[in-house]
Amino acid sequence: MNQDRIAHADVAHRQDEHVEQPRIPFRPPSLLARAVEIPVALAYLAVGAPVMILLAALIRLDSPGPALFFQRRLGAGGRTFRFVKFRTFYVDSKSRFPELFAYQYDEAQIQHLKFKILDDPRATRVGRWLRKTSLDELPNFWNVLTGDMALVGPRPEIPEMLRYYHGEMRLKFSVRPGVTGMAQVSGRGRLGFLETVQLDVDYVKNRTAWGDVRIFLKTIKMVLLRDGAF
Repeated sequence: MNQDRIAHADVAHRQDEHVEQPRIPFRPPSLLARAVEIPVALAYLAVGAPVMILLAALIRLDSPGPALFFQRRLGAGGRTFRFVKFRTFYVDSKSRFPELFAYQYDEAQIQHLKFKILDDPRATRVGRWLRKTSLDELPNFWNVLTGDMALVGPRPEIPEMLRYYHGEMRLKFSVRPGVTGMAQVSGRGRLGFLETVQLDVDYVKNRTAWGDVRIFLKTIKMVLLRDGAF
């Protein structure tokens, strides 16, 4: 199977499985960070509410199923939280495209694996557009408001992928995941697994408040240009 056609592992049907929690130290967000994040998240949710209502309606009209997609993701310290975004796949995508879900990764295959698929057949018509415009991530700001995510940080990983993280790679989980991050402004869907992890680890090692501001502003530019999104 072409590795470029392998996307996110099928975890929707295993949401309630027990996932061993890794022991990864982390520092809680500072009061200053939350003082910035909460107003920004509230602003995005308030201003974007009419848009999100419209998007939810379009998703429901385009294909059967809920407008929102919930999934367990790894947060700071390896703790899981309930991640939310707009649904972009058909609800029966597993049965329609089993070959895209049944693949079992091994350590060699994961090295340069890319999780984004160009013209992913599992994506609905509206879903493809949402992914290209990054509007499917708007509900992430609810996760920022609850404190499970930050505005900037490594993108949240699914628990089933934790077994591929060894040694220094697990530094990724020492900070809260973000709505955007270094990998998202450095190639995004064009990056392989190891490239993404290395960027995330470098970010954790060298993160600064000003660096986060630059990443967030660069994200806005890339979203408008649809750079690396598909």
